[in-house]
Amino acid sequence: MKYYSTNHQAPPATLAEAVKKGLAPDRGLYMPERIDRLPEKFFRDIENLDFHEIAAAVATSFFGEDIPADAIGKIVCDTLCFDTPVVNVCGDIFSLELFHGPTLAFKDVGGRFMARMLSYFIGKEDAGRKVTVIVATSGDTGSAVANGFLGVKGIDVIVLYPEGKVSEIQEKQFTTLGQNITALEVAGNFDDCQRLVKSAFMDEELNSILTLTSANSINVARFLPQAFYYFNAYAQLKREGKAKDVVFCVPSGNFGNITAGLVAWRMGLPVRRFIAANNRNDIFLKYLETGRYEPRPSVQTIANAMDVGDPSNFARIMEMYGHSVDAVRKDISGCSYTDGEIRKTIGEVFRKYGYILDPHGACGFQGLSDNLEKGETGVFLETAHPAKFKDTVESILGQPVPVPQKLKDFMSREKKSIRISNRFEDFRQYLKDRSTE
Repeated sequence: MKYYSTNHQAPPATLAEAVKKGLAPDRGLYMPERIDRLPEKFFRDIENLDFHEIAAAVATSFFGEDIPADAIGKIVCDTLCFDTPVVNVCGDIFSLELFHGPTLAFKDVGGRFMARMLSYFIGKEDAGRKVTVIVATSGDTGSAVANGFLGVKGIDVIVLYPEGKVSEIQEKQFTTLGQNITALEVAGNFDDCQRLVKSAFMDEELNSILTLTSANSINVARFLPQAFYYFNAYAQLKREGKAKDVVFCVPSGNFGNITAGLVAWRMGLPVRRFIAANNRNDIFLKYLETGRYEPRPSVQTIANAMDVGDPSNFARIMEMYGHSVDAVRKDISGCSYTDGEIRKTIGEVFRKYGYILDPHGACGFQGLSDNLEKGETGVFLETAHPAKFKDTVESILGQPVPVPQKLKDFMSREKKSIRISNRFEDFRQYLKDRSTE
């Protein structure tokens, strides 16, 4: 399988090249040259398969031409040491709980999978050569990637995050690890962090002295495995007789999550449509309304992982739909919610149904509540455990939110980070200095 750039100005890459480069030389994002449909038998029998079997079948469709089946099976099993259960909240609305992994966020799936795939290629092709992973985070990506790569031989990880714009619990999950993980606290917003990462990939001198790659959802090994839990959700719904006319509502920031869902759909997953739920950073919703994509600086909200003003994976959605807004509108609708509306949803859902939402899941729930049609089954992605936003959620509910032991362990550790400006020259010098250590 070859991977091409969404900018179409770079030569096709092998899977190993796409994973290790992260971003194509022309600044485009890599896409698989084809998306194969899974056989009908797979969907007929899917309710009889466990999560590992489902994920292995999906991963083989993506990566089977480049990685042996036994290696794919091992990567999948090592990645999925946890489940992604579907839980009924009310009526025909279900929560796909993606917070049961090591860092209690959906990005554990993609982060752990990519770490193991990159390790596989390094061990096979680049033994003895160190790879530097640089990743920008608006919250959960940093913790998932850092913990996924923690202690992996031959890989250093640098996490860039916006100063004062992630929750304390999120911050502690990637600033307290040490070993091969370094946290850079950037004076700016998430878009600044993302710009620094992309600029580093395009810098010829840096790439001549360091082997750089990214673990953001721009990397094919990060975003494609996120399709696993869409298939797993469908299998669970089918066991309950609820698999007809499924609608997924996806809290959307950088759009890697919904792009993975769209890929699953192209692979044959029986889905009726998708809803992209935004916070005040509603660039995609405006695109659906006007037909124009107009990035703008992100604004800070209580759903901070969605505070993205120029979502990278928009390019992949455009590629999948031939840059036609009319084609996109047929499959994806949009909605957006203010902080006040998010707070109201969290409070009402808890009072009515006893279910605690995090701010991102609240956007997903409300998106279904406002847009689900009669006869449809709605699934929203609960992307992080509400305890990761403890202060916000407790202020809404007026009572304590149970904190899992995993988070308590992180909170007891000492934060260690390095503060830098949002100027690329400073980040560039930092990377050059590291290369001589």
